Amino acid sequence: MALPVEEWRLCAARRWAALEPALRERLAASASLHDTLRLGCGLLRPEAEAPALRGLCRRARTGKEPAAARFYREEGNRLFGRRHYGAAVRLYSQAASHEVPGSPEVSLCFANRSAALFRLGHLEVCLEDIARAESYGYPDNLLPKVLLRKAECLLCLGRLRDAANALSAAENKIAVDGIVTSPAYQTLLKKLSQLRIKIRENESCLQPAREACGDTQRKSEIWEENDSISGASSSLSLNFDSERGRHLVAIQDILPGQNLLKEEAFVSVLCPGESRLLQDSSETAWDTRVTNADLYCHRCLRQLLASVPCRGCSYAKYCSQNCADVAWERYHRIECSLGALLLTLGVFCHVALRTVLLAGFAEVSRLVEWSHDNDKDVHNPEARRKHPSEAPATRTGTRGIPGCNDNGQYQSSYQAVFNLLPHAEKHSPEHKFLCMLSVVAICKQLQEAGLEAAFLNRESPEKWSKPETREKTSGELSPELKVMAEAMLRHVLQLQCNAQAITVMQESGSRDGAVVNKKPVRLATAFFPVLSLLNHSCCPNISLSFNGTAATVRASQPIPSGQEIFHCYGPHRSRLRVAERQQLLSQYFFECHCQACLDELESDVKSVVSMRNSFCCPSCRSSMQVGEDILCCSNEACAISVSRESLSRRLQDLQQQIKKALELLKDGKADRAIKMLLECQVDAGNFLSPEHLLMGEMEDHLAQVYATLGKWQEAARHLERSIEIVEMHHGPSSVEIGHELFKLAQILFNGFAVSEALSTIQRAEEVLSVHCGPQSTQIQELQEMKTCLLELPRSILQRT
Repeated sequence: MALPVEEWRLCAARRWAALEPALRERLAASASLHDTLRLGCGLLRPEAEAPALRGLCRRARTGKEPAAARFYREEGNRLFGRRHYGAAVRLYSQAASHEVPGSPEVSLCFANRSAALFRLGHLEVCLEDIARAESYGYPDNLLPKVLLRKAECLLCLGRLRDAANALSAAENKIAVDGIVTSPAYQTLLKKLSQLRIKIRENESCLQPAREACGDTQRKSEIWEENDSISGASSSLSLNFDSERGRHLVAIQDILPGQNLLKEEAFVSVLCPGESRLLQDSSETAWDTRVTNADLYCHRCLRQLLASVPCRGCSYAKYCSQNCADVAWERYHRIECSLGALLLTLGVFCHVALRTVLLAGFAEVSRLVEWSHDNDKDVHNPEARRKHPSEAPATRTGTRGIPGCNDNGQYQSSYQAVFNLLPHAEKHSPEHKFLCMLSVVAICKQLQEAGLEAAFLNRESPEKWSKPETREKTSGELSPELKVMAEAMLRHVLQLQCNAQAITVMQESGSRDGAVVNKKPVRLATAFFPVLSLLNHSCCPNISLSFNGTAATVRASQPIPSGQEIFHCYGPHRSRLRVAERQQLLSQYFFECHCQACLDELESDVKSVVSMRNSFCCPSCRSSMQVGEDILCCSNEACAISVSRESLSRRLQDLQQQIKKALELLKDGKADRAIKMLLECQVDAGNFLSPEHLLMGEMEDHLAQVYATLGKWQEAARHLERSIEIVEMHHGPSSVEIGHELFKLAQILFNGFAVSEALSTIQRAEEVLSVHCGPQSTQIQELQEMKTCLLELPRSILQRT
């Protein structure tokens, strides 16, 4: 959720409408962020807006709640008993996030989670949780069981000496405490003894295998970095002109798949997911739905297996103690007590706060002061020459391009972020007022919580963990806080045009362990100052992929020397018509004149998207001619006309039926799901064109259901039809085709169609390596499938 919750937006709108007309006009006319903040920072009334915001924050639960911890632990125990170990791990993690750090209660959560991890085969992580449980005072009477689990983990990993020590510790604990060994203990001890003997016998075989695995490394991609642009390829040049602003141009011919840019986000904030936001305060049960906040590290965005909770709140979770410590030191010590407020005010405000925290007050103050001087000198040519970073580009290179340092280098730095355009004069006055009021609310909360000194980097680390209670202030922001607020307002406004969504391929639907269906999901919002140099095209020549907080840009097609590098900000030309694309791109304050739009606007022929995603005549199935309200059959002999509204309603009903079929599949009712999807296909054929994307989606869903049943031939047949439709829309070398080919490869592999699988794997590799790189997860999985197939006996390969 990028913007504040709806209730706060409405509250800000009412406050704006209630302002004196003269003040409202002055705020609307102000082009300076400094003047906007000066005029408006006192407008958050302590008797009206502030209490309303506090009420909204109470609906977002981010504190430690022992009752919630008990609830989640009991739910975890229940699911563990039903052998749903993955779900149990997540619930134990939720329970740990609500317990007091270092307490015996949190040790129970880690011990329980270690049991579920052991059943899932995650032995190293299981050992980490056992160590946590031991260090946090796990109850003595329960300790032998955990020590025995530790010994079994170590034995399975081949660490015999450590396993023997753990086993001895367990046996001594039982003997010292006088615990009567139950049949369960005796059985486990006997099993461990047997494992010890077996591993000793095979030790000579296991060791070389581990060494061989450790030596397997993938070759890194060839990369020569640009001297002037951090993270960019030497094949690119940074240019600037008044029409296109800053942009990157190829200075040599570039091949498809070639690396153009690798950049770590300057700042990123995890998108929490809707169910994390604003639960009704009257609810007594806690939410068990899984969101991004439960699945990914809040700092590095790696997928979580066994999360490490924040020491102060129940919301932030990390992949390791190191990530938790680094996040705390760099920004979370400030954000921790503001969790509910930041969830309420949205990800854009959170990104703005974290940006200034990472930059530090000294750097923020320097650039804010520079911006004030620049505002004064904007009409003074002599003065402008004093600020080369805002001067036009010169023939000497990048020295005069905005955001470059004094050496002419454009780096992924706070200076580059600060120089991204906020378009303050183009945002609506109401939107600017909402952003300003939200930023002021954050700064006032920091002031009231006694965090101002830490926020401004003026406190020693010893005081970071427990903010002192400060005397109540008058409510007026200090000059230093106003500086930070102005920078934050700038960043919130910048994000509308410069926010980059970090996406991840996430598993969707049910998983049977054989075929994995994935779809791109927005994971986080970030500032990538170098990536922001790329201008937009509805038909870009690059592909963007992410690994945690790092972005990689690759050429998706041949790019000749002299051609600009284009990124797609909104929908691709293959997804929407030009009018729809232009409407969505209006948020970026420009009208798109890319070649794809110009070609479509100047052509009298209907766009490919219009033709393929069109309705067909319910009577003769000819295409329907496009109209505003009434669509007419293109077949003159038929001449049927139908209202667009009725066909759109029919399409919505069809989509609802498909959704119900997928729910049936999720519930394990595959036969009913197939029946419903086949009925949907028949219905769709009566009013949708055969190439409509929804027709392809239904084929894809049918393939998924048949794969769940192990009917590989039927699954492959439906997926091949889906691939035909996807190729019509997106092209044979698109990333969309790559993902479909990956699914087909899995189906053919599991169906033992060896020759077809090998050819599909090769084609999928060719496509996905261009878009995602040779080290991507999907490429690795394809190579593993190929290796497995090629190692089959020659007699089997010849038969297939």
